[in-house]
Amino acid sequence: MNQAPRPQAADQQSAIADAVARLMPQLRVDLADLVAIPSVSAIDFPEETRPALLQAHDAIAALFREVGVDVSVLELPNTAPVIVGEIPAPEGAPTVLLYGHYDVVPAGPDEEWESPPYELTERDGALFGRGSADTKSNIVAHIGALRVWNGKPPVGIKLVIEGQEEVGGGALLDYPATDPDLFRADAMLIADMGSVRPGVPTLTIGLRGMALTTMEVETLAGPKHSGQYGGAAPDAVGVLVQALATLHDANGDVAVEGLRREPWTGDGSSEEEFRTLAEVAPGLPLVGTGDLGSRVWSGPAITITGMDITPVDDALNAVNAYARAKINTRVHPAQDADEAQAAVIRHLEAVKPFGIGLTVHPGATGNGFLAETTGPAFQAARDAMRAAWGIEASYAATGGSIPLVNALQQAVPEAELLLLGTTDGYANIHAPNERVLIEEFEKAVIVEAEFLGRFAAAFAARDTTDDA
Repeated sequence: MNQAPRPQAADQQSAIADAVARLMPQLRVDLADLVAIPSVSAIDFPEETRPALLQAHDAIAALFREVGVDVSVLELPNTAPVIVGEIPAPEGAPTVLLYGHYDVVPAGPDEEWESPPYELTERDGALFGRGSADTKSNIVAHIGALRVWNGKPPVGIKLVIEGQEEVGGGALLDYPATDPDLFRADAMLIADMGSVRPGVPTLTIGLRGMALTTMEVETLAGPKHSGQYGGAAPDAVGVLVQALATLHDANGDVAVEGLRREPWTGDGSSEEEFRTLAEVAPGLPLVGTGDLGSRVWSGPAITITGMDITPVDDALNAVNAYARAKINTRVHPAQDADEAQAAVIRHLEAVKPFGIGLTVHPGATGNGFLAETTGPAFQAARDAMRAAWGIEASYAATGGSIPLVNALQQAVPEAELLLLGTTDGYANIHAPNERVLIEEFEKAVIVEAEFLGRFAAAFAARDTTDDA
């Protein structure tokens, strides 16, 4: 077998950039073909979603076969088929797992789009279309990086491209623990992220976890006339509102004991950028105190996502007998989500507004992710980003989640997980006019192709040192 290569010289860096430039026209065609497929996923892979998802699956599988991957399919119950595959590693070389997902969220009303959502359209240096950023361009970036190496990369390749990431991952979420060898790798490129802002190469090193909780209170056998009973009869809505109000202090910081929060030392959005991205109404303050990163990345957030109370238009002059609310707790990347959920439940059960207790029900939980940033894969990724962009990489985090990341980390704990990709903070993912910037797309291909060479070289250098 071929030995892994030595570190890349400047002329090889230039050769990779030139090769990607030549490949970009075809990569854009490939992306257009994938965006044209409305591969919207749904829980349990129902019959109505299957044709488009299977079409996307087949198209992507064919692209990977063309670049040398021995592709197969992982069939799991009530789950869109998972594309898996492999290119064996050269002797002495590491293996890299490439991850992506081919499903998308619904486009929403066509009238909210400036161009057809399932027709890739170029405008102002960007390519618009549902899935253009999240995350079909990342899949095409994998294809482009392997084309740079003519289907014979200097590392082994494993492939995991799923079709239900947007709805939780289905049965794939529990599968890595049952067959860890299928996912065994030295590094994993989780290509579902991107730059914190355009032009700033970024490695995402943290994902917050999530815990759902529902609370309810019943105070009367039924609604009672507020004129006759109001003032003494306990109002269920009033009890619920009082309990919810205790979740935050006067500044808007989470006030639940036991939820982890730390200052954020990486890069991130400025408050002005955050206001723009969140579309905060003019003149309103942001919630909470301290650095913005600790509020949205390295600390907890509690959001009231739903309430069951009498609608205003249906309101009677009555004391309410029953009320219910659901809250979403986002958890520090390194805190166990079940532990955080238990802290929230303890808090709510102890509140007892007006002496009245609430019934609290635990919901789903999902752990976050905190990357180890000192290994050879991270160094190779930083070097690759510097080679592609000419500047140092930034570190960022996200308050969202990629369900499979934690499952992969648990199944293959020795692997370095790198979260990166083609998108940026202004890409409008999950919204109308989703877009990927052409420059970010091209640079992502360069970064991945550079990474494959540099990571192989790092292993070769390590082996030489060990022999000495």
